[in-house]
Amino acid sequence: MSATEPARLRLIASCPDRVGIVARVATFLAERGASITEAAQYNDPRSDMFFMRSEFVIAGGPEAQVRLEGEFRSIAQELKLDWRLVDANRRQRVVLLVSKFDHCLAYLLHRRKVGDMPFDVPCVISNHDDLRSLVEWYGIPYHHVPVPADPAGKQAALAKTAELIGAAQPDTIVLARYMQIFPPWLCERYRHRVINIHHSFLPSFVGGKPYHQAEERGVKLIGATCHYVTEELDAGPIIEQDVVRIRHSDTIKDMMRLGKDVENAVLSRGLRYHLEDRVIVHGNKTILFSS
Repeated sequence: MSATEPARLRLIASCPDRVGIVARVATFLAERGASITEAAQYNDPRSDMFFMRSEFVIAGGPEAQVRLEGEFRSIAQELKLDWRLVDANRRQRVVLLVSKFDHCLAYLLHRRKVGDMPFDVPCVISNHDDLRSLVEWYGIPYHHVPVPADPAGKQAALAKTAELIGAAQPDTIVLARYMQIFPPWLCERYRHRVINIHHSFLPSFVGGKPYHQAEERGVKLIGATCHYVTEELDAGPIIEQDVVRIRHSDTIKDMMRLGKDVENAVLSRGLRYHLEDRVIVHGNKTILFSS
């Protein structure tokens, strides 16, 4: 971006609710020649917290963000804002982790290739070598890190995985059906930056083989959940969910086939919302300003 091109920025903020927050922020931006292209707000009545997301364009090129950050600090302190100002045009770096199931990985790589989801993939990491040819066809480095069953070997493998993730300097990590549990220290290091797709409509059927659990219960709906990874298994803040209806005659194989389509859709939507800064974590739930 040149200095003559307008910057496209996003302001994401939360604070205790009070009268005049939107007016104060909008006035600040208008006085500096910004044009707001999208705005969303929400007041949570239980906590009396206010959340907002504003996207705008402003003259000044790359320097505009630095200038606005400095000028906005006094208002942020007055309103007690927890806030960030981000460059909406910057392509984020997303590291993908996968095991053997390829549908979520292939779907994301295809959406990226055709330009539907603009993000960069510095590498893909897997505990199996099965998907190397698929990933390398896209010109993306593939790291195979086997995860042994014994505790010492598993810890070493996770340490190696963490080393590769760190070297890739990701903005976001996506577990695209990566069938290993992230250790607490890695969850803490990338707090609210690790996204998982779980093939169940959480909080039902957590853990492994949820389709088998669903079949045993005779459910009529199965689904998928995109959520942030936390120390508690499959219990992090939920970003997106969806379901598909099944029949009593559907087998586990049928459920898995139907579930793959739901998983692809839910993960891609959840990742898009995250990359577009539409998700604000509030406790163990999310405020979602979906488009």
